[in-house]
Amino acid sequence: MISLRNNLTILLLLFGFFASAQYTDVINSNRPGASQSAFAVGKSVLQFEVGPYLVKEEHTPLRYEVSGFGADFAVRYGLLFEELEIQLDGTYQNDTFKDMRSAITSEDSRANFKRLTIGAKYLVYDPYKKEGEEKPNLYSWKANRQFKWKYLIPAVSVYAGANFDTKNNPYTGPDVEGFSPKVMVATQNNLPGGWVFVMNLIKDRIGSDYSDFQYILTLTHSFHPQWAIFGETQGIKGDFYSDNIFRVGGGYLWTKDLQLDASIAFNTKDTPSIFNFNFGVSYRLDFHQDPENGASANEEGKRRSRKKGKKKKKDKENGDEKKENEKW
Repeated sequence: MISLRNNLTILLLLFGFFASAQYTDVINSNRPGASQSAFAVGKSVLQFEVGPYLVKEEHTPLRYEVSGFGADFAVRYGLLFEELEIQLDGTYQNDTFKDMRSAITSEDSRANFKRLTIGAKYLVYDPYKKEGEEKPNLYSWKANRQFKWKYLIPAVSVYAGANFDTKNNPYTGPDVEGFSPKVMVATQNNLPGGWVFVMNLIKDRIGSDYSDFQYILTLTHSFHPQWAIFGETQGIKGDFYSDNIFRVGGGYLWTKDLQLDASIAFNTKDTPSIFNFNFGVSYRLDFHQDPENGASANEEGKRRSRKKGKKKKKDKENGDEKKENEKW
C-alpha cells in the first residue's frame, strides 16, 4: 500500500483498516471485519492480527443452543514484492452444544478450528499508484474532497490458498477433511471524505461435497486520524451452511504499529440465530526499507520529520520577512 505522504492522504484512508498503497506509515489491518483489503502489508512487514470473541447461537426448529468462545487470527508477511503477501489465518472455537430435543437435555463440549488456511494475495491492479504522487490543492478544501468518477475504479487483488480440516470436525460438513483449495477476488474503492468500500468474492473448500460461495461487502469511515467505524454484510451460500451475517464496530489507532478494535456480529434468522462480540488487536513488526535509499521505516520517519521541521522554520522566516517589508 502506498506511502502516506501528507495529512490529507491520512484523512482519506482508514488509519489501520485499509490503505491505498503497498506500504503505509501506519499499520494496515484487515480487522475488525471479515473482509480483506485489496492491498498487502508491504514488503518485509510481519503483522499479527487476533480477535477473541464470545459466541451465542440458538436454533429454534432443531432446539439446540451453542455458547462459548473463540478467536480469529491471522499472520501476514510481505514477501519479495510490495504487491505480494503470504497469510496464515483461521478461527478456533471452544463451545458447549446443548441438545434440547428430548426430555433430558444433553451437553457436548466441542473444540476445533472452524477454518485454518494458508495462502497468498497479490495486487494485480492499483488505480491509486499515480494518485499517491499527486499533491493536494492547498487553496481549496472542497477540491480535495469532491467526488471524481475515477474513484469508482477499484484496486483489484487475487488470492489463492488451501484449507486444512481435521477428521470429524464438528464445524465442517460430514467427511470434509484434509486440504481443499480456496480462491478470492478482492476489490477496494477509496472514496472522498474518508470512506472506503471493500468487496470480497470467495469460493471456499473447492472440490469437497460442501463447497460454498461467499460475498463480503464492507464500508468503513474514518472520522478522525485515530478513529474509524465500519458496517459489513457477509453472505454464505452452501449445502452445509448458508447465512447472511451483519457486523458493525470500530477501531482505534493506538500507535502507528498497533490497532485496537471491537465489533458485534448478528443475523436475522433462527436456524440458527447468531450473536458474537469480538475484541481484537493488530500489531506489526516493521522491517520495511525505502526502495530508493534503503532506509528503514524509522529512519525514513525521522528524515521526513526533519524535512517537515525545516519547512516550518523556512515558512516562519518568510512570514516574518514579509511582515517587516509591510512595515516599510
